[in-house]
Amino acid sequence: MQRIIKPLACAVGLALSTFAIAAPSSRFDITELDTNISPCADFGAFVNAKWMAANPVPADRTRWGSFDILAESSLDAQRGIAEDAAAHAAAATPGSAAQQVGYFYASGMDEAAIEKAGYDPLKPQLARIGAMKNGADVAAYIRGSYADGDGVAFRFGGSPDFKDSSRQIAYARQGGLGLPTADYYSKPEHAKVRDAYLTHVARSLQLIGVSAAEAQAQAKAVLAFETRLAAVSLTPTELRKPENQYRYTSIAEADKITPHFDWATFFHALGADVKDGFSLSQPEFFAEFDKMLAETPIADWQAYLRFHAVDDAAPYLSKAFQQQHFEFHDKTLQGQQDMEARWRRVLESINRYRGAGFGMALGELYAAKYFPPESRQRAQALVDNLRAAYKRRIEQLEWMSPATKQKALEKWASFTPKIGYPDQWPDWRGLTLKPGDYFGNVHAVDRFIYAREIHRIGKPVDRRRWLMTPQMVNAYYAPQTNEIVFPAAILQPPFFDAKADDALNYGAIGAVIGHEMGHGYDDQGSRFDAEGNQVSWWTDADHKAFEERTARLAAQFDGYEAAPGKFINGKLTMGENIGDLAGLNAAYDALHIALAQHPAEAKLRIDGYTQDQRFFLSWARVWRGNTREARLLTDLNTDPHSPVQFRAIGAPSNMPAFVQAFQCKPGDKMVRPAGQQVKIW
Repeated sequence: MQRIIKPLACAVGLALSTFAIAAPSSRFDITELDTNISPCADFGAFVNAKWMAANPVPADRTRWGSFDILAESSLDAQRGIAEDAAAHAAAATPGSAAQQVGYFYASGMDEAAIEKAGYDPLKPQLARIGAMKNGADVAAYIRGSYADGDGVAFRFGGSPDFKDSSRQIAYARQGGLGLPTADYYSKPEHAKVRDAYLTHVARSLQLIGVSAAEAQAQAKAVLAFETRLAAVSLTPTELRKPENQYRYTSIAEADKITPHFDWATFFHALGADVKDGFSLSQPEFFAEFDKMLAETPIADWQAYLRFHAVDDAAPYLSKAFQQQHFEFHDKTLQGQQDMEARWRRVLESINRYRGAGFGMALGELYAAKYFPPESRQRAQALVDNLRAAYKRRIEQLEWMSPATKQKALEKWASFTPKIGYPDQWPDWRGLTLKPGDYFGNVHAVDRFIYAREIHRIGKPVDRRRWLMTPQMVNAYYAPQTNEIVFPAAILQPPFFDAKADDALNYGAIGAVIGHEMGHGYDDQGSRFDAEGNQVSWWTDADHKAFEERTARLAAQFDGYEAAPGKFINGKLTMGENIGDLAGLNAAYDALHIALAQHPAEAKLRIDGYTQDQRFFLSWARVWRGNTREARLLTDLNTDPHSPVQFRAIGAPSNMPAFVQAFQCKPGDKMVRPAGQQVKIW
């Protein structure tokens, strides 16, 4: 329902190891390896083919792999926490995270109350849409929706200023589309999806009493409306460029672009402290949006707003709405066969807005139960080792001048690692949730979260904030705060295992840590300096050399055929591919820094495999997984991450250390010719 925008310490010793093992311990099941496949031919298949054949995607999922299995464990833990909170919510401290989570979860599980309500909770919003007479009424509706925490037509929120990362400013960005990207509205290959979308829009409208014939007419109007917006919307690849994400403008200049939409009035309605200006990030989009306010028939605006009100609310309404939402968004676009269990969907509604949202209330309870302080200390040792290895790699770059190296090292020195969970939890006082009112509680959370987000605009950036919850199996780098963040849930096997040898840990969580550091120097992160400002710190010659190397990496991934006739977009996935390549190299170096302190361990063979081999085996195991075809095809158009099977092989094939570890020969598929090997960081 809500649309929020979201966009290391200096001196570290080199002698730190993770944990010296007392006795050999496998922690890696070598019976899963397919020894009929040479690791030098297809390393990903060598490690994962047997597992993939034995582990198809469950009917209620769209993919299944290492990340998903760990996420499953996290969800099971969250379920126990939420059920306990629900059972004791009335007696919990008023306004506490436990009480808020308890009331929300209980209301989401109260299917009888949800079914009884039908779509009654949505009727006031539908009435406002039905009462519109002209473009001015549409503008007023948009203002009111945003003020109520339920934005529409575009995206609006706060984020650090690209030019002054110490202050939080407002960003208005393109949005308003119901299909994954603008290409879906025009390319012939997506014609079936467009037809399915028309059916989905019509059926959704019929659920609120619109006749079949009128619903079909309105569906065509919705598709035509969004097609017009799509024509001026940038692609995901284009949006990777910082210059397409930030266009600072005064309010007066913005009003010239949108003469029918007054920005000062909009900001006042939201309570946003916007004085001198904001980022109107895609001005061509907003110019067209304004023309549509003036030119588009009010009936078409009503059809568009009516459908999106229904579609956004559907997961929180009665079963007929939930089922229709599932049929298109999950089954058609992602290939999912069965709807997830109710308790999973309620937890997803808690977690849906990452660290900016209500999931942090559940995260507070999760971290207290599942992430003791010693886990944070052990992870910190790994981060310190990776930082040391990364520094050494920067210092030894042969293609970079001393002047640019100095700036790169300044950025390295200012990296801020965050591990496990925030040091300060959000305050939930002022959020009022009620038993038995799921839709009302979702709306109350949206309104509360969005108001808090808007309140940050015009104030100094709070660098203590997290953009992911502790229970999320993921990690991130934020260029404007120059921070690397590792939630508690990813710091578990198979990524991080306190009982494993160093090789397995460095090949998994070590490479993940290095990957996030690599984002600080990828095609986006390299455009921001040590303070998080969009400032060029490169010499012209060094920047040219960087682009030549990244172009080779893009070409490598452009050549990977992910599905018949469908190739990876090397430019869209550039940042993640740089992160993988840089992170795996840094993790390998960090492993050898650690092993140098324990020579006996360095010579250890476990299950017949050397430490170097186990390092790469661990890396590939991270990227095991199966994905439904529909999900894969959607991801190829939208996801900046390459499909997992190519992440398993992409970075190792550029590393001489891999070739040496498995004694590969020139001509083997995992051995890229010297002229095509990519080394960046």
